[in-house]
Amino acid sequence: MKTSLTTLARRGALGLAFTALAASMAAAQTPGKLKVGLMLPYTGTFASLGTAIENGFRQHVAELGGKIAGREVEYFKVDDESDPSKATDNVNKLIKRDQVDVLVGSVHSGVAMAMAKAAKESGTLLIVPNAGADAVTGAMCAPNIYRSSFSNWQPGYAMGEVMAKKGIKKVVTITWKYAAGDETVRGFKESFEKGGGTVVKELSLPFPNVEFQGLLTEIAAAKPDAVFTFFAGGGAVKFVKDYAAAGLKKTVPLYASGFLTDGTLEAQGADADGLFTALHYADSLDTKRDNSFRLNYAKTYKLQPDVYAVQGYDAAQILSIGLNATKGDATKSADFSAALAKATIDSPRGAFTLSKAHNPVQDFYLRQVGAKENKKVGIASAKLEDPARGCKL
Repeated sequence: MKTSLTTLARRGALGLAFTALAASMAAAQTPGKLKVGLMLPYTGTFASLGTAIENGFRQHVAELGGKIAGREVEYFKVDDESDPSKATDNVNKLIKRDQVDVLVGSVHSGVAMAMAKAAKESGTLLIVPNAGADAVTGAMCAPNIYRSSFSNWQPGYAMGEVMAKKGIKKVVTITWKYAAGDETVRGFKESFEKGGGTVVKELSLPFPNVEFQGLLTEIAAAKPDAVFTFFAGGGAVKFVKDYAAAGLKKTVPLYASGFLTDGTLEAQGADADGLFTALHYADSLDTKRDNSFRLNYAKTYKLQPDVYAVQGYDAAQILSIGLNATKGDATKSADFSAALAKATIDSPRGAFTLSKAHNPVQDFYLRQVGAKENKKVGIASAKLEDPARGCKL
């Protein structure tokens, strides 16, 4: 029996329909590009920090072949200028305009707070690769908010323990008057006073003001046993040089959160030699994991990595672990969270876990500057966990 042309046409149309349906199903099963929104400072005091974070993040993605959980990574960048007043508009560019799957940022604690609020309201996954604002993994904690860095409380608390054990009794603190400075000093006071020390004066100036001379005069007049400080980036460079120029380095030992000397040693020069700091990374860890990371980073970027590069690298590690568990779906916050709750992140800083509030539980190293390196001289505080005050996860 001959098949009619009409029947053949019908069969052809049916075949095309099945082919189209199969193609449509395949497309639905193949996830599109993973949109990563980088909201970091690319200008101003913290510009070099933002660049290092992005470099570290991209390095781990490159190690994964340019894909996370099978999805090719596409980047969207916004310069947040370290300006909290612009933060809400900036983060909404990434969430609403670019429709990113994940936000990565930022350095400034005030900016990070605005990002956390937007992430909490929209349900967008947020990984904070630096800003230590305690509330991000404290009162603002959420199933979709993570941190690959530290809380401001942690390095301050670690150095307070060190200085109290050294028998130091009277200390003056000095920092910028904003969240990072206030909370770092608060963490320091908590452990230092618990160890028997006294903070005799707390000095501060507005961010990013670097006119230190009047405050240095107050330090000299107070004659403390030591000074504890938090500054970072360009401000840290000027403070260390001004402190030495005022003659205080020879008479009043200076201790700090490690951000004072991370990424700043080249500019600080000999004025930084001998300074003690506490941080969750050091230049001389000499582990197989860290050596490999440092070599690859130096080859790729022609720069030596610092703590900011490590935090960016580990932000990508956290993202990869979580998305592998959700088959690339950034909206499945419960599965994402469950995977990271039992994960150990194999970081160049040393392996760490995440607390219930999604903040790293990690060692803080006591470091001393020498030969333009932040050399590890001991452990300031082992497996230090932020108290996550106010978190209701």
